[in-house]
Amino acid sequence: MSLLFEEIDSQPSPLGEISLRRRRIPALGDRDIYEVKLGEEFLMSSMFVEAEEALSTLGLAAVHGDKLDVVVGGLGLGYTAVAALKDARIAELLVVDALDTVIGWHKDELVPLGKILNADTRNRYVHGSFFDLATVPGTGFDPENPGRKFDAILLDIDHSPTEYLNAANASFYTTENLALMAEQLKPKGVFAMWSQNLPEQRFEALLKTVFDTVDSHVISFYNPFLSGDSTNSVYVCMKGAG
Repeated sequence: MSLLFEEIDSQPSPLGEISLRRRRIPALGDRDIYEVKLGEEFLMSSMFVEAEEALSTLGLAAVHGDKLDVVVGGLGLGYTAVAALKDARIAELLVVDALDTVIGWHKDELVPLGKILNADTRNRYVHGSFFDLATVPGTGFDPENPGRKFDAILLDIDHSPTEYLNAANASFYTTENLALMAEQLKPKGVFAMWSQNLPEQRFEALLKTVFDTVDSHVISFYNPFLSGDSTNSVYVCMKGAG
């Protein structure tokens, strides 16, 4: 192990080998950077978390009321979930992830935010495919309460609506399956989704076939490797009242 790099864990998964790494880049200061790789592909880094946090803050800002029940699809390094729990209105947060290894990293506190999530009694991990739980009749996001409806569903799994972590996820991005997911939202419930790309007009049009309102937000953040800003986007959609 080098002081500048450590592979903390590596496990097989249905999508390929998934690994958790910690590194330091001296030019960027004295701090640990956590990364997740799937095979040879980088999935996420604690260097760039502004858009993942904005997914929660923008999505929940669109939700009215108190005692909110919220789903986060995709645990990752935990930034979306922790940002959601900063909202005092949250009654319960279900964090859904298909990879038991990723949930284990948080439960075992191998990643920094695991301790925060484990200590918050409002947080509950759900091991399962977000896309199956969203669309397969008779399932639902809460295995302890079939048919439960939520105030918000926040999704951060695929790279974008047209670039998928798993090719099988493509079928989710249709009117039929988005509508099945929306059935799990309460009236005026909110669906929000992260994308690594700028807003895509075709996807906005697709979302409008299911939701009453669709807003797209561009999130800019400094990227030291480019010596300039990079951008992600967050889609925020609201279901109708009836």
